[in-house]
Amino acid sequence: MTLFTNIGELAGIAPEGLLRKQGAEMADAGILHDAWLAVEDGRIADFGPMSSLPASTSNLKTPGRAGCDVVDAAGAMILPAFCDSHTHVVYAGSRDTEFLDKINGLDYEQIAARGGGILNSSDLLNSTPEDELFRQSMERVREVMAKGTGSLEIKSGYGLNPEGEMKMLRVIRRIRESVPAQVVSTFLGAHAVGRGYTRQSYVQAVIDMIPEAAGLADFVDVFCDEGFFTPDDTARILEAAAEHGLRGKIHANELAVSGGVQVGVRHNALSVDHLERTTPAEIEALRGTGTMPVMLPGTSFFLGIPYGRAKDYIRAGLGLALASDYNPGSSPSGDMRFVMALGCIRMGLTPAEALNAVTINGAYAMGVSAETGSITRGKRADFILTEPGWTLTKLPYLHQSPFIRSVYLSGNELFF
Repeated sequence: MTLFTNIGELAGIAPEGLLRKQGAEMADAGILHDAWLAVEDGRIADFGPMSSLPASTSNLKTPGRAGCDVVDAAGAMILPAFCDSHTHVVYAGSRDTEFLDKINGLDYEQIAARGGGILNSSDLLNSTPEDELFRQSMERVREVMAKGTGSLEIKSGYGLNPEGEMKMLRVIRRIRESVPAQVVSTFLGAHAVGRGYTRQSYVQAVIDMIPEAAGLADFVDVFCDEGFFTPDDTARILEAAAEHGLRGKIHANELAVSGGVQVGVRHNALSVDHLERTTPAEIEALRGTGTMPVMLPGTSFFLGIPYGRAKDYIRAGLGLALASDYNPGSSPSGDMRFVMALGCIRMGLTPAEALNAVTINGAYAMGVSAETGSITRGKRADFILTEPGWTLTKLPYLHQSPFIRSVYLSGNELFF
């Protein structure tokens, strides 16, 4: 057992059985001041105020005795490890030349029309050996774990042909087997139309890939947006995926109001992601459903496009998750603390709302909130121990100041 004492703020506390937060619940950060936390067998065993420590530890191993390690937090904060439900960290090479194109005035659609964008990443990935792709991707996964991410979804989508997509899914499986973070795998064959296909023939090719992908992936995703795939294309793919036990997740409304939210809800998608463009119809479609809206403020920051209307969703009683969209073209960062800061600075979220969006709701958006995403008895002990003096408000306010003392995943301290 490990006992953490003198915690200045223990944040992200949630009751057992709570899988997501919605509406007014988003404002509750679940904070306990001057607290202790006990970890045993990789799980959160118990916690409470320091004033209760002597009585509470009578049922635990006494601090100082064999088998019980004590970590003095010295007034530091403990919060759940970040849960990043939307990443594309398996890619090859770099698209820094497109960064120069962007500086010179080309937008995302113009870069794609010149053969850049997703197709550029596809060409690089298909020419990169699998072992080298794994090596490059592992560097990024280690990077985000060091920044406090304990769970992440990784999407395919740069293969854009059967061989390349399965290579990506195999690499994601290798990553999952190699790191202590929880890794969720999503088949995003419908990320763009692969070279040599028409849109219609590529939709059929994606459907044909699903039986093999189902042995490697947890979910299926479709880029339902202007210039990519239509709601009808999306419905066909989601219906085929459901036949093989894969639940949907949707890219929608990044470039235009696409109908992707509505088709996702009709097919019980776990999440609908991006949502930079929103009308009242999207909010209404999500009411009373099990689908989590996910917004990606790092993409808005990097591309200079609108930020999602986060507060409108919360006022409507909906939950909200924030994720990084870590990818080489439109959001080349997996720093979830910065995502949290953008949620506050650019989207008007309170620190409590932003914390819930990058922890428990992010976990829900990838189907792991029964296991992680909050300080809850019985959940995995996935959390960040800060340096002394940090508070929830300071995290997004001092958004570039180093704050992490240690990251713990399943109760084990990570060393990099």
